[in-house]
Formats: sequence, structure tokens, C-alpha cells
Amino acid sequence: MDQAPSPSQTAGPYFHLGCTNPRSVRCVAGSNAKGERVRLICRVLDGDDVPVGDSMIEIWQANAEGKYHSPDDPQEKAVDPDCPGYGRLATDENGSCVFETIKPGRVPGNDGTLQAPHMNISVFGRGILKRLATRIYFAGDPANHEDPVLALVPKQRRDTLMAQPDPHQNSDWRFDIHLCGEHETVFFDV
Repeated sequence: MDQAPSPSQTAGPYFHLGCTNPRSVRCVAGSNAKGERVRLICRVLDGDDVPVGDSMIEIWQANAEGKYHSPDDPQEKAVDPDCPGYGRLATDENGSCVFETIKPGRVPGNDGTLQAPHMNISVFGRGILKRLATRIYFAGDPANHEDPVLALVPKQRRDTLMAQPDPHQNSDWRFDIHLCGEHETVFFDV
């Protein structure tokens, strides 16, 4: 008897219950939050560039001053009450979801250097045993070349972590998450 789990069993048959609207958090930073307004359009794709319409994305970020809305952030900067810094959305049939937020500020790295503005992302889905952790950076940000985490990623793979500005909408940024394949997004073992 073969006891290897099939892909539909790995995350259970009820994964979609965690993706329902009552548990969705689209607004990562409210309309009164300080900082540059951003609409982040995320899309999840499989290895054949087919949209994954039943995944979920969680996002964590700092406020515009580089402070996380968490008691674990030891910085003496002020917390922005209008920027809780957390969002969670299921992807639609096109593999997409849209977060309303602000561009985060720079946070300190472990070695005292400042990290480039980024968002911490987790991807969940049917067939994924553990969350896939990655980051979203903003293409063209001058601080990217100083970021200690981004420096750990081989140069030819760094583009997989860059949100691209939408040429038609000033505040829109697009980020594709490729779960596998030639353009696979860099995922971190955290």
C-alpha cells in the first residue's frame, strides 16, 4: 500500500476556508497613514505561467518611518496607528490580489546597516506544506544596492524580488510570484 500523500492532501481539503472575505485584510495602511500611497498588485503563477487562483498572500511591512507596528520592534520611532502593516488576501481566478498601503521606510538590518524599503511576503496554497517566504523590493530604489539581504541573492535572480511600477497608474506597483520554473521567485528559508 502506497502511503505517500497526494498534492490535494498536503494542506488539507479545507484550505479555502482561511481565504474567505471575513479573514481578508486588503488595507495594510489606512488613508491617514503617513507616506507615499501605493497599490500593490500581486499575482501568483505556477511553473507554466498559469495563474494560481486559490492561493493566499500575507504581507508585513514597516511604516513610512521604518517602524513595525509590533512590540518586538525595539526602535524608539513612533508607531503610525493608521499603518498596522499587515494584510492578507486570497488570489482571484486570475491569480491576483490588490493591497492598499504605503511605501515602507528603511528598517535596520542585523549588522546595523539600513535595509532598502521592502515588504515581507508569505505565500500559502493547496499543496504547499510550509509558507513560502519572500520579499518585495521596489525596482529602481537607490537603496536596493545597499540592502544586506538583497546582497545575499545572486545578481541574476534579484529581479524576481522587484515590484515594477505600472506605467499607466502612478501609484500602482506589480509583483509576480512564480512558484517554480524558469522565472521562479527567490524564496527564503526562514
